[in-house]
Amino acid sequence: MKTLFLFLLLISCQCLVYAQNNADEILGKWMSVQNNCMVDVYKNGQEYRAKIIWFDDSDDPSRPMNERLDIENPDKKLRSQKILGSNVLKELIYNYKNKVWKNGYVYDATSGRTWNASVWLLADGTLKVRGYWHFQFLGQNLFFKRVN
Repeated sequence: MKTLFLFLLLISCQCLVYAQNNADEILGKWMSVQNNCMVDVYKNGQEYRAKIIWFDDSDDPSRPMNERLDIENPDKKLRSQKILGSNVLKELIYNYKNKVWKNGYVYDATSGRTWNASVWLLADGTLKVRGYWHFQFLGQNLFFKRVN
């Protein structure tokens, strides 16, 4: 009986480790499929976040990316913060049952708007970020490829 209990405990622990590893699959650097933005997905406690680590600034060479500020932010106090290094994805929690990171928020620095967000890792390794307004059918997808 003791052996059976230990065996079941060991199996349970292995399942938890596998599920945790599965949840951490999105960690790392990701480039948008348009090659105009790179983010670093990281974990803070149980929450997954992403910050901007590069973006294409060729639209205005007089304003390099490391000098651009978040001037569209609705919070006037945050308009002086740099876009580079800012968190654009936050509060994502992994749902083990559905294999999706959800209940998060994605911030669009070009418009200053924050949207609800869910994230999936597709079979081909593409990261799909769905930004939406209250209902997932009212939104848009962003796609990212892993950077080695």
